[in-house]
Amino acid sequence: MESTVSARLPDFPWDHLTQHAATARAHPDGIVDLSVGTPVDPTPEVAQRALAAAADAPGYPVTVGRVETRQAVVDWLGRRFGVTGLDVDGVLPAVGSKELIGSLALHLGIGPGDLVVQPALAYPTYEVGAALVGAELVATDSLTAIGPRTPRLLWLNSPSNPTGRVLPVEHLKKVVDWCRDRGTLLVSDECYLECGWEPDSPPVSVLHPDVCGGSTEGILTVHSLSKRSNLAGYRCAFVAGDAGVVAELLAVRKNLGLQMPEPQQRVMAAVLADDDHVAEQHARYAVRRAALRGALEGAGFRIDHSEASLYLWATRDEDCWETVSWFAERGILVAPGSFYGAAGSRHVRVAFTATDERVAAAADRLH
Repeated sequence: MESTVSARLPDFPWDHLTQHAATARAHPDGIVDLSVGTPVDPTPEVAQRALAAAADAPGYPVTVGRVETRQAVVDWLGRRFGVTGLDVDGVLPAVGSKELIGSLALHLGIGPGDLVVQPALAYPTYEVGAALVGAELVATDSLTAIGPRTPRLLWLNSPSNPTGRVLPVEHLKKVVDWCRDRGTLLVSDECYLECGWEPDSPPVSVLHPDVCGGSTEGILTVHSLSKRSNLAGYRCAFVAGDAGVVAELLAVRKNLGLQMPEPQQRVMAAVLADDDHVAEQHARYAVRRAALRGALEGAGFRIDHSEASLYLWATRDEDCWETVSWFAERGILVAPGSFYGAAGSRHVRVAFTATDERVAAAADRLH
């Protein structure tokens, strides 16, 4: 018998790709999986050395995180993204950003009768978090479309998954001001902040003083080291922003025992202090992105947005499942845009996180 919890959650979207994955695997040269966006390159040496040095960890870690780790977050956001007004009390490590996003509404006491707002095209876990607590969800990019009700929580995602769209400072500031005027908590998912590709539209954190006025009031940001440091297997992430809201999360998470292991905390501090490995990985992805973009455009696809993130948002103005099938017949698996909302029904998301060899294979098959 299906439990009441699972019954109210949306279907796990990737289950719907099973048959297309089987078709792609039947290709004589094997599958090229560009659907998920899992890092495939080695974990950087700086992370491996830090993990080895921290391997002797017999005691329990603290939920709040090591001061040195939280200070590394503050220093990184200041150095790389000009963030001011943040200190260690406004930082909390998490065991992967998906866990944090999916549980955030629950941990903040949001429930039936409350309103949660997410982008029209969005990472599915925002919806999961709202459904888990029985809150009402509105998917829109228009503040006026929200109506007269005051949301408890509003999600932003720039750079966007799936589209790669980067929101400009003016738009971010408008959303911050709107939320503050209404007492709505703004949570900005910034997991792809270091994955920008267009110099004229660099990603900006909502904690930048030009956006938030140098104050973290009413704002949280979510960050992950999975993509920028090839640490998906380490589950290193954190939330940063309003220290009062962080304290609420900490109180809940202490009772639940949600603690980032001590070795991972030391790894996180080490990789946030090192920019060299990020530049090297960015250069690898730039080559793969260029190869796939050229091949897709040569095959008649249009690339929309995609100025950041690790995906190309591609369309040839047909139903996305027709496009998924077309790719699968060529041994390539991509994600249908409908996974991310009805507005994506004529696009597919193409990840460029595969190896150089698999990206080259995909490009050849698209010619």
